[in-house]
Amino acid sequence: MKKAVCLVLVVLVLLFAITIPGYARDGGYFHGSGHFRGGGHFHGGGIWIGPRWGGWGPWWWGHSYYPYYPYYPEPPVVIQQQPPAYVEPSPQPEEQYYWYFCPNPQGYYPYVKKCPKGWLKVIPSAPPDAEE
Repeated sequence: MKKAVCLVLVVLVLLFAITIPGYARDGGYFHGSGHFRGGGHFHGGGIWIGPRWGGWGPWWWGHSYYPYYPYYPEPPVVIQQQPPAYVEPSPQPEEQYYWYFCPNPQGYYPYVKKCPKGWLKVIPSAPPDAEE
């Protein structure tokens, strides 16, 4: 039994080895149009793997099938936003400073600490020495 299996394997290897020079003799090549030159031809596209036996080998794959067109996603929507406008605040009037005067006892704050009749707001004026 083992001798028979070995004999079959040797015969198969020799058959494959015998067919190899045939490719060199015929100059077998494949055109993209679907014709195979060198020992037969076939129509259509695909991949040929294996020795040539009447134009067909043990392995054959045809074209891959594409049922739909390729899907190209839509580009993302980009909205250019305007930069925020800078609004300069309106100038505020300068804060008015006051001196606080007490009529009884007569004097200005902080020299007089308590004023029972209430403080009077006085707009400060420059001392007479500063005006000259």
